[in-house]
Amino acid sequence: MHIPFYQINSFARGPFSGNPAGVCLLEKWLPDALLQSIAAENNLSETAFLVPRENDYDIRWFSPLVEVDLCGHGTLASAHLIFNVLNKDAEKVMFMSKSGCLSVERRDGLLWLDFPSRKPSPCVVPDGLETALGIVPSCVLAARDLMVVFDDEQTVRELEPDIEGVARLNYHGLILTAPGSRSDFVSRFFAPRVGVPEDPVTGSAHCTLIPYWAERLDKPVLCALQLSRRGGELFCKDRMERVSIGGNAMTYCSGTITI
Repeated sequence: MHIPFYQINSFARGPFSGNPAGVCLLEKWLPDALLQSIAAENNLSETAFLVPRENDYDIRWFSPLVEVDLCGHGTLASAHLIFNVLNKDAEKVMFMSKSGCLSVERRDGLLWLDFPSRKPSPCVVPDGLETALGIVPSCVLAARDLMVVFDDEQTVRELEPDIEGVARLNYHGLILTAPGSRSDFVSRFFAPRVGVPEDPVTGSAHCTLIPYWAERLDKPVLCALQLSRRGGELFCKDRMERVSIGGNAMTYCSGTITI
């Protein structure tokens, strides 16, 4: 069996930045165990798998350990591949996923994700959070992910959470965020429970970050930076029930997976 494979850096500001995603082109769905084995072998934070439909695509995403319900950088990478290789005339592509219908539009020099909004709510501070962080946050909220808010960018940039402690928290991932000095807000994202100790740039986390910062800053159009070692830049719009997340992508390599 031969599977076309691409590695694409999403939300990248240049080479060796952004979040690398694997994209595999399938003719039909393979067994879940095989998809998981491919993602584990790729050892990227997520691998996206695409199966063509009549006018759009089915999409699924796997981390090295599990299937995930929503992945921004994997979707952006998939759209980049479609726009630059599979259908160069397209300006918009639709994906059917476990999180519903998602779209990506090519506009104004960016690729724009149309994703569901996941507004966070205040929550009880989970046992072990402050120990894992080594610091007391300003406030704690939750949606799919636990979100911890700090007062300044430097704290988010310099914090070194205990990854084993983060893995014991009963959430998909942990978002750290604060107001930005060169952007409206900054963040970092940790998801060791699904095999991603720190994610370079996390589109799905911005489904939670965007509604929070749009309300706090009274500003529906925002610029965000994710402060991982690779770093990433995201352009954000709050649209109430949906969010728009814009960014660039670039192909790093392409080839064939042989099984």
